[in-house]
Amino acid sequence: MNISVSHDQISKPDPLPAPELIRLATEVLRWEAQSLTDLAARLDQRFVEAVHAILRCRGKLVLTGMGKMGSIAHKAAATFCSTGTPAVYLHPVEGLHGDLGVAVPGDLLLALSNSGQTEEVAALIPYLNRQVIPVIAITSSPESTLGKQANLVLNLGVEREADPITAAPTASTTTALALCDALAIAVARCRGLTAEQFAIFHPGGFLGRRLLLTVGELMHKGDQLPLIGPDATLRTAIVEISSKALGAVFVIAEDGTLGGILTDGDLRRSLTRTSNPLDEPVVRHMSARPQTTTAEVKAVAALQVMEQHAITVLPVVNQRGEPIGAVHLHDLVQAGLGSGFGAA
Repeated sequence: MNISVSHDQISKPDPLPAPELIRLATEVLRWEAQSLTDLAARLDQRFVEAVHAILRCRGKLVLTGMGKMGSIAHKAAATFCSTGTPAVYLHPVEGLHGDLGVAVPGDLLLALSNSGQTEEVAALIPYLNRQVIPVIAITSSPESTLGKQANLVLNLGVEREADPITAAPTASTTTALALCDALAIAVARCRGLTAEQFAIFHPGGFLGRRLLLTVGELMHKGDQLPLIGPDATLRTAIVEISSKALGAVFVIAEDGTLGGILTDGDLRRSLTRTSNPLDEPVVRHMSARPQTTTAEVKAVAALQVMEQHAITVLPVVNQRGEPIGAVHLHDLVQAGLGSGFGAA
């Protein structure tokens, strides 16, 4: 007997009341959260052995999975790569039709299947065994076909999905993803992965900018710098601040080092306190010990200094204390390192 369901029957909307929708969503989230909690409590020596196996692997980590688990395996491969472990995703069907050549002796296979009975995944194992490629299985059924074929099994332990009606992959994919993340991070820590090494794998985008960009790459320099001598008047300082449009002027001491800084905020306070300060020496109004940075400092570190001290302009000095540049908060924001803040 064939049972057919039309598209109209499936897609016909029947919105639930708002409280029922919230209750349903809460149940899904709590069930998945509980699945993760249970998984964390179940971690044992087999997890340690899996980490050691990945560390011993002289080749690459090959991840495979079908359907939704395939999507998780694909993402996990990217996470391993980004944390210093060479990894690729192998579609099990494509593997059975020629792509199996991507796995070679020295590699390690990480196979994902909640049921452990996914035919396409299980069918790969005999061919990998012939090449002596070890297999780690991630499944909720250690006694399944995949579990029995694997060299090591990590048990997800998912009893059911978050929605018992459809049984759509939810809790199983969430726990599989989290377990792969845990493996990747554990392996990276064992290898002593540093922030700088991590940045090498992320040269573009926010991560690369945040971890690699230096002050020297962003700073204003040369004729762009607002500079005056210690004998200059406040009137002269205003002209220099206006012409260089950085919101501050650097006061150079007689020995060429940075003697102080006068910001827009300092200027406003001086004009408020004194009736006619424009012809007074700027040294009476400047900040004599400003925060500074150097060109080789990471830009994100300079941003942290600026946020901590609520300043928008940071002088860049050399080893002798001479100003060689200036970095403005807007430069850092435009580089994607922050959102900006109000500062005096």
